[in-house]
Amino acid sequence: MSDTEQFDLDAYLERIGWEGGRRADLATLRGVHLAHALSFPFENLDAWSGRAPSLAPADLMAKMVRGRRGGYCYEHNTLLRLALEALGFGVTGLAGRVVLGAETVESRPRTHMMLRVEVPGDPQPYLADVGFGAAGALLQPVPLTVGEEFEGAGRRHRLVHLPYGGPLELWALQAYDRDARDWVSQYAFTLEPFFAPDYEVINWHIGTNPRSPFTQRPYLQRTTPERHLALDGARLVETRADGTVTERKLTDEAEARRVVEEEFGIAVPEGLTLLR
Repeated sequence: MSDTEQFDLDAYLERIGWEGGRRADLATLRGVHLAHALSFPFENLDAWSGRAPSLAPADLMAKMVRGRRGGYCYEHNTLLRLALEALGFGVTGLAGRVVLGAETVESRPRTHMMLRVEVPGDPQPYLADVGFGAAGALLQPVPLTVGEEFEGAGRRHRLVHLPYGGPLELWALQAYDRDARDWVSQYAFTLEPFFAPDYEVINWHIGTNPRSPFTQRPYLQRTTPERHLALDGARLVETRADGTVTERKLTDEAEARRVVEEEFGIAVPEGLTLLR
């Protein structure tokens, strides 16, 4: 069975609440991207339980579309890619180095998945990414253009070129930090295409390597129009739309399960312990 046959576009669009058009145009791209970002949580509970999640379309449908689960970047952006291709967009997979919090661009491997999207009739390609688990993540796609500032769903972004010794230009997605009043790089990437086997290898490494941050603690994110919620281990951080930040530590397993179930909308897998 092909990937197209395993993917159910109608069920996906119903899950994200998209009732707009299905034309392969910029309005649909922006609308579906935002609806996905606000519908699915980011979570690493499969990796936290000791296994890399499946990227097979049928498994993504069962877990994220029909089940009360989220996923991390490979799951989110594979699912979005299937939807965009079914709608008639041209999509190329990309991979980047997460530089948020890193000392240098070269200090981390390429472990993040994002998408280059072509809109039929539009010479301008776009960067789409619904799987970056941070408050600086894109909520709407941005044109692959250097230097311009873009605001989407209340967040400000821009793309810049960074110094690089390789043969391809190095792009960086930057988000505006209102507290620091400065632009902060989120991840860096080239436009070299990546394919399903590449993501399978990276996914296995991130989901099983004991040195991977995703195998060491629960890491969850949930974005709504009113707030961004993050759980990092036992630390719960809420960032309101006005920039107000509150933080507290979860003290026991019962509280952690309630927060994950009710606040993040995630059905905790049976037998999984969140706090260890």
